[in-house]
Amino acid sequence: MGYITLTREGRDKLVKELEFLKGEKRREIAKALSEARAHGDLSENAEYDAAKEAQALNEKRVAELEDVLMRARIMDESAMSSDEALLGARVKVVDKETSEEFEYMLVAEEESDFSENKISVSSPVGKALLGHKKGDIVEIEAPAGFIKYEIVGISR
Repeated sequence: MGYITLTREGRDKLVKELEFLKGEKRREIAKALSEARAHGDLSENAEYDAAKEAQALNEKRVAELEDVLMRARIMDESAMSSDEALLGARVKVVDKETSEEFEYMLVAEEESDFSENKISVSSPVGKALLGHKKGDIVEIEAPAGFIKYEIVGISR
């Protein structure tokens, strides 16, 4: 597979998550498995089944993060245009219909987090904003219809 471009902040966040999952989370799961085993018959032990499921999900996420981090490249923000909506840019937009203002940071899919207004460049909004400049109007197809945003600011 190819490289994944991440912001330094995004890479650091993934590294911390991986450390947590490999350390504290693995210890929690091991403790839960041990306690469940102490209850006896494992064939009808719901706590044991739940702990095994948690272990499988944790190990799956560990593998995903290790893969992403192995393929990750940190983007060089100093070499990027500050007037174009590119990966790593903070883009301020105004909804042309409601006049609401939003600010999004364009990031790779692996570090998107809508609660922090970090949207993937592969999302509908991210794709629509990518490559545009301040003053451009972009139209985004959403489930509820089309949304028109005017880009009113771009920063790094």
